[in-house]
Amino acid sequence: MSRGHSVLVVPVPELETYVLERTHHYDASFVSTDPAFVHAHITLLAPFLDAPTTADLELVEKIATATAAFDFVLEDVRVFAGGTIYLHPEPSGPFAALTAALSAAFPHCPPYAGTFEPVPHLTVDHTAGGVDLGSTRTSLAPFLPARCRADRISLQWYVNDDCHVIAEWALGG
Repeated sequence: MSRGHSVLVVPVPELETYVLERTHHYDASFVSTDPAFVHAHITLLAPFLDAPTTADLELVEKIATATAAFDFVLEDVRVFAGGTIYLHPEPSGPFAALTAALSAAFPHCPPYAGTFEPVPHLTVDHTAGGVDLGSTRTSLAPFLPARCRADRISLQWYVNDDCHVIAEWALGG
């Protein structure tokens, strides 16, 4: 069992039904009972700090306040080389800009611990789970295109049996 980690994300409630079902399929211990928690998200910075200070939280708030809320569409289903199946947001630039701002503010928290180059995406499945790009496109068809609005940054804690929201900040204040 993991001791957990924090993640800064943009929640995507429009895909919550789908992602929640896939989360439950793979590991029900990551299904949150926190009503504020949104499983469907686009990661901005992970892992984040284990114990953010008030100053850290104020810095995230400053970045959120300086960023206007924006609309985006999820329709393009892709797969990473490692088998993660995801939706590519269009436009992706605002997500990349938020990741860059957060990475600059917290250089000791590189995206994905420096293992992967950050690519804005919403994870929907994995080929190791017995699905492929075609079957995932078919199962996602009723949900797409998803017309979404990025309106907040959420600081979420991920740990078995206790995923929850720590704090949230509205984009644009």
